[in-house]
Formats: sequence, C-alpha cells, structure tokens
Amino acid sequence: MARVALVTGGTRGIGEAISVALKNAGYTVAANYGGNDEKAREFSERTGIAAYKFDVSDFEAVKEGCARIAAELGPIDVLVNNAGITRDGVIHRMSHQQWKEVIDTNLTSCFNLSRNVIEGMRERGFGRIVNIGSINGQAGQYGQVNYAAAKSGIHGFTKALAQEGAAKGITVNAIAPGYIDTDMVRAVPANVLEKIVARVPVGRLGKAEEIARGVLFLVADDAGFITGATLSINGGQHMY
Repeated sequence: MARVALVTGGTRGIGEAISVALKNAGYTVAANYGGNDEKAREFSERTGIAAYKFDVSDFEAVKEGCARIAAELGPIDVLVNNAGITRDGVIHRMSHQQWKEVIDTNLTSCFNLSRNVIEGMRERGFGRIVNIGSINGQAGQYGQVNYAAAKSGIHGFTKALAQEGAAKGITVNAIAPGYIDTDMVRAVPANVLEKIVARVPVGRLGKAEEIARGVLFLVADDAGFITGATLSINGGQHMY
C-alpha cells in the first residue's frame, strides 16, 4: 500500500512541485492549502491530488485536518512542513501582527503538524518529516527579522525532533532553499531580483522541482540513516 504524504502549502509554488513529485514517485498525497479555493480546485483537477483546506497556524484545525486525511487516505507516514508566508519590513516599522503571523504560519505550524502525526509514526515505527527552512534562516536578511527568525527556528526544531524520533524509525530533516523561481520571488522588484541573481554563483534562480528532488531523497524508505540534517539547495549562494 502506498505511503500517505501530507504537504502543507502543497498546492502552489515549491509545495506544488513537492506534491507532484511525491505522487509521481508512488505516494498517496494530501496537499494542504490555506485560502485560495479556486487555485486549489484547479490544482486538484490538473494533478489528481486531493487538496485539504485548514489553517496550519491553528492547532485544532490541524488536528481535524490530519484526522480527516487519515480517515480518507490512510495514516500519514510522510510530512512535509512547507507552508510559509512573508510580511516584510524593518523591525522599527514592523507591527506585532506582522511578526506573529509569520511566526505562527512558518514555525508554529511545524509543531502543530508534527505533534498531530508523531504518535502514529511512533506506533508504526516509521516516519519521515521534512521541514522547509530557508537560506534567510541561515544567513539572515534585511527587512525579514520575522521570516529569518521563523526559518532559523525551523532548523533548531529539526535537530531536536530528530533526536526524539530516531529510536522509533522517524527521521527529521530540513531543506534550506535559496531563491527559487516562484510567484513569491517574482513579486520582488526587478532591480532587486537582478541583484539577488548576481549573488548566486550558478547565475540563476532555482527551480521548485529541484527542491522537490531533495524532498524525495530525504523521505525515501532507504534514507533511514539521514536525520537531523539540513540540505542547502541554493546554487552556492550561502555555504553553511
């Protein structure tokens, strides 16, 4: 029976590429999304992947969402914590709401999802959790204290949870993407984007499919000796 994989923020951008790659590799995929029903419906019709709407920053909503997925598709063996937002601004102009929304969606969601699948993984003696961090969680970024803090927190979360899950056959790893060609990055002003690309040694933005390839590597059944690791996929921009 195919393993069930849940990808948060799984209907657009990097998340979509991960969902599709997992499906093509034989997993039964549940793609979570937060708000855009039309985009999610189009995604499901095009890919054949079931989309589940719930707020990853809300623990009770996550609990209900995971229970529904388990009832409809089967127990969740693979979790990819990919959901993320930005609310950029320098800290002396940043509102508490901008801070809280990013921390809750990008970091607290990792707890919410992991907490709701970890007991089942422990009982079955198998689990794969991949948390999507960021180059900006490793190196920092002007105007992103909220985002950098959340993504940096993901890397610490990954190492601690990896130690807790190791004896039960659960691996926990992170991927730290650099600048990837998605709608979020394309929204950056052209002159700023040009400067970003100029700092990438390979001379281009990354592709969402390149992040998905990393996820497939880490969630494989035979990847059980890789845990607590961070895989940087950034074109050489930051060698950490």
